[in-house]
Amino acid sequence: MKKQCVLVSGGAGYIGSHTTVELIEAGYDVVIVDNLSNSEIGAVESVRRITGVDIPFEQVDCCDREAFRKVFEKYEFDSVIHFAASKAVGESVQKPLLYYGNNLTSFMNVVGLMHEFGRQNVVFSSSCTVYGEPDKQPVTEQTPRKPATSPYGNTKQTCEDILRDTLKAYPEMKGIALRYFNPIGAHPSAQIGELPRGVPQNLVPYVTQTAAGLRECLSIFGDDYPTPDGSCIRDYIDVTDLAKAHVAAIGRMVGDKNKENYEIFNIGTGRGVSVLELVNKFEEVNGVKVNHKIAPRREGDIIAIWADPSLANNELGWKAERTLDETLKSAWEWEKHLRGIK
Repeated sequence: MKKQCVLVSGGAGYIGSHTTVELIEAGYDVVIVDNLSNSEIGAVESVRRITGVDIPFEQVDCCDREAFRKVFEKYEFDSVIHFAASKAVGESVQKPLLYYGNNLTSFMNVVGLMHEFGRQNVVFSSSCTVYGEPDKQPVTEQTPRKPATSPYGNTKQTCEDILRDTLKAYPEMKGIALRYFNPIGAHPSAQIGELPRGVPQNLVPYVTQTAAGLRECLSIFGDDYPTPDGSCIRDYIDVTDLAKAHVAAIGRMVGDKNKENYEIFNIGTGRGVSVLELVNKFEEVNGVKVNHKIAPRREGDIIAIWADPSLANNELGWKAERTLDETLKSAWEWEKHLRGIK
């Protein structure tokens, strides 16, 4: 039986690189497509080192349909995991047209070319931002989607709708949208991790860069929210656990275990952790201080959200396994690796 091949768009990025490692370790062949606009070729080289596999890499922008078409002509693959997208909530508020143009065009090209070439299975990297500010916690897949609080969140909702409608029109195709919560941490090898360009938009890279002395002070946006310590609450999931959920989703489609040809799963731990709690835990497990201050609330942030992951646990046979301590240690090991800190 021929090995299944998976195309990973945005495979040089944070989640894409970790997912590529897990796919290869699960026995899949992988082709990476990335335009390197917000990632580094070094991540691909690190994935090759970790896996010992010379993974094919194509530097292509998924928004360029003709260039992307050549990838479909060149490689035989049945499945696509689509990560390639602009991903910062705050930046999307400032640059909405960039986000709508990039995120919607790239995804429409993916599903359009898949249909054109008869490729069957797609996993879409969605987000808990589609729930907006939920009325109750934890959120299940039946929790109503609310108007997004940012253009980024809106692109995730719209791409889900594009996928749903496309699969209704083309029932021979299958798709799974994984709504994930807040990915953090790094690969246990410390060879790959989150590598933001410029000022980090996400909490943990800012924490690790502040601990490493690259940033003077971490701003915690708001301590007056209606939460136990006044800071926002999120469901922080280890990136390796998250990567394994994508492998489980591909396995479900390849093995014809879908209940319907379009399915949605929450990918989280089921536990809410506040921003202040996370910073304190990072200091505790790594024995370092993180200089921080309270800043005004940030536009687009929601107060609190965490997952009910039981559907993914039961249907995908997937469960978040790494502890918050392990994950925060891995994030610091990765930062030390990057900066040459002993």
